[in-house]
Amino acid sequence: MRITNLHHFSENHSYCVYRDFGLGTVDGVMLSQVYQPMVGALAVSLYQLLCQQVPLEKVGYSPVEQQRRLFLTLGLEPSEKGRKLLIEMASKLEAVGLLQTSRIYLPENDDYLYEYELEAPLSPAEFFKTQHLTLLLRDKIGKFAVLSLQEQLWSRENNELAGRSMNKENISVPFYEIFELNAHSIDYELEQAIAEVSISRQPGIRLAETDSFNYADIILRFPRDSANRAYVEALRYNVEQLGTINYIAHKYELSVQDLCRLLDEDGVFGPDGTVVQEQLEHAASLSFRQVKKRKEERQLQGGKVISLRQHDSAAATEPPLEHAVQMEYYVEVPPQFLAKCDIHQYNMMLRNEPYTRLLKTFFPGSVPDNLLDIFENIDLNYKLPSEVINVLIHYLMNLLTTGGEQRINRNFVNAIASNMLMKQVDTYEKAVQYIREQAKVKVKNESASTASGVRPRSYSRNAKLKPEIPIVQSTLPEAEAAVTEEEFAELIKMAEIMQANKKNGY
Repeated sequence: MRITNLHHFSENHSYCVYRDFGLGTVDGVMLSQVYQPMVGALAVSLYQLLCQQVPLEKVGYSPVEQQRRLFLTLGLEPSEKGRKLLIEMASKLEAVGLLQTSRIYLPENDDYLYEYELEAPLSPAEFFKTQHLTLLLRDKIGKFAVLSLQEQLWSRENNELAGRSMNKENISVPFYEIFELNAHSIDYELEQAIAEVSISRQPGIRLAETDSFNYADIILRFPRDSANRAYVEALRYNVEQLGTINYIAHKYELSVQDLCRLLDEDGVFGPDGTVVQEQLEHAASLSFRQVKKRKEERQLQGGKVISLRQHDSAAATEPPLEHAVQMEYYVEVPPQFLAKCDIHQYNMMLRNEPYTRLLKTFFPGSVPDNLLDIFENIDLNYKLPSEVINVLIHYLMNLLTTGGEQRINRNFVNAIASNMLMKQVDTYEKAVQYIREQAKVKVKNESASTASGVRPRSYSRNAKLKPEIPIVQSTLPEAEAAVTEEEFAELIKMAEIMQANKKNGY
């Protein structure tokens, strides 16, 4: 029984009992010899007292009475001590499967009514097949006592009949060989009366999920002067609408206060009082994104404070141990570092230095704020280790130097980081293997595009939009291209003759 406030569970609150079975002799033996060692005598007395609230010759509900009767019958003080003891006994009964407690909110009285639904004790065969109950009984009375109880509650088969199950034949007569029903005439009045006066509870009334919000949780926190108050009150008898609301609340991780705030907005309910699922889901999505953004900002600010404190404390303590890098996971040194360090020093720096120090080595003056924010967001929100972030920085700087990327884009970096997080890249070795695979994929794509004749797209602003068209060059050999003096004189003479003919009119 989950009771957070003892003022909500007292001797002045009303209760009722539901029971759909009757206790027999075997049930009494199970209660006294099996369940009582596990939950205690007072809890079994509470169970038997609740069973007696419904007449023994009937099943169903008991009259609604105050819980003061339970306190006085069990000899409990109507005080805080007595309430805690009653809650403890009911919780033990619930844990072993003998009781289920529900709380019903009564808006007309602004109070609660408690419903105790009793469950029948397990039969000896079912009990000793239930592992957790058998282990609990063993812890209470011992292993040999459990075996002795099992033998006492089970009457063995006669020795003469033992092992004869293969020769057993079922000779029972089915129902329709003895009785005949008049199926041509249907009595609708009888069926309607049986449905109206049903002696069994309807199975779909309770919500399936234990963490779902019931009607009482919502109506208690909903404003009384709201325009949607009547629509919310109608949810008490509309299980489908309440299930839709709980689905949206579970999908977008809404608290009951956030859910009540969204149900109070305009347009959430239609003119007929039904929930407009699209509108409520849209409002819940906006609330979910706002909460997520505020949470990330708080983590970012808190991470800055923690990192500063860790830096100050690390300055006063011993330096951390350096981790070696295996040569098979070495990465190449960028061109700007060739004159400063060799391949061993560079890989040790990637493996052991924080990403803030590595960024300072790439930017000797000062690290750009937008670039620092990108990797700080990855560090605090994606929770990637520092050496993995260093390998990511190395990969991005290589893309810049080789011309693969013109600038570092936030969305591009977040996409790579989320992909690494999805592939569970959490060590230096895995990160190096990841960037090597990405490089292979890039080379493969470029070779495939070159083989197919498709030029790779360039997203640079300085890229030329029009392709360069090659100009056809003269391919004549020099021997053929050269003209001798005799040929040149003949060409001049031919040109003079053509010009003279043109003047004469020919």
